[in-house]
Amino acid sequence: MGEMINEEFLAPMRLTQGQLADAMGVSRKTINELCTNRRAITADTALMLATVFGNSPNFWLNLQQRNELWKALNTPKRRARIEKARPVAA
Repeated sequence: MGEMINEEFLAPMRLTQGQLADAMGVSRKTINELCTNRRAITADTALMLATVFGNSPNFWLNLQQRNELWKALNTPKRRARIEKARPVAA
């Protein structure tokens, strides 16, 4: 997710993390955490990113959701816990 922000948005637009932070009205720390995958995209963040970059909030929320699903399936400890789930008989 952070790679997407850096490579698909900041780099082509020649924006720094500081400039993005200013445009969104958030701290530089917040943007750095987004760009380094240490902070999730919330509904509020999605709305701000959509305003800044001219796309939809759903784009950002879907990106976050895909990232979360990927992590769930590709983190051994999490996957092991998930695989313990069983259907409930009706």
